[in-house]
Amino acid sequence: MKFISWNVNGFRSCLGKGFADFFDSADADFFCLQETKMKEGQADFSPEGYYSYFNSAERAGYSGTAIFTKHKPLSVRYGLGIPEHDTEGRVITLEYEDFYLVCAYTPNSKRELLRLDYRMTWEDAMREYLFALDREKCVVYCGDLNVAKEEIDLKNPKTNHQSAGFSDEERQKMRDLLASGFTDTYRYLYPDKVEYSWWSYMFKAREKNAGWRIDYFIVSDRLRERIDDAVIYTDVMGSDHCPVGLILK
Repeated sequence: MKFISWNVNGFRSCLGKGFADFFDSADADFFCLQETKMKEGQADFSPEGYYSYFNSAERAGYSGTAIFTKHKPLSVRYGLGIPEHDTEGRVITLEYEDFYLVCAYTPNSKRELLRLDYRMTWEDAMREYLFALDREKCVVYCGDLNVAKEEIDLKNPKTNHQSAGFSDEERQKMRDLLASGFTDTYRYLYPDKVEYSWWSYMFKAREKNAGWRIDYFIVSDRLRERIDDAVIYTDVMGSDHCPVGLILK
């Protein structure tokens, strides 16, 4: 099974920058999007052979997630079931016979960590949600999780310490999740490899490869033996993020 996740930073914009070409060439079983910035039906994209699911923010042109899949799910859930966290369209969960697929767009802590307190509340709620799913069946958790866990995961760790996405608090939440029964698939296969999935639009960051790895596929530890490959598609343009992928046997 092939999974793709991509923060498209505006789906309609990305469609005008070659999204469909990559979608077709990837031929994924599951294609997850974050930061769609639209309501369902506002984009002209209906790939043949795929079911589509959208979770949109109440605020127009903001946040949002979507999943295109070749496989009809047993059930679909939108959000975490917590009103405080469910107004921004940040989570979609598809249930299948032997696993859950969770597509998420984690809130950014913002400059000077103005939203860090909310981010910590979100992290605790997401962790409990994943634990509850994992007690029923294995979990595949993906998306723009807005954190670079270790120094290897960004170009300039020293100058970015305590910046949004590289605060001690955010990094510890990710470590806690991974220590409690989940695996970062990319780091599991490639412990020393340096690749990034997001680059600022400023200062020619992508041209200089001054990036961050903040997009993930995380799976229940029980799925480790099924991890065949984890991919970062660094050459794919169309957003300030590039797609990431997972192949399960």
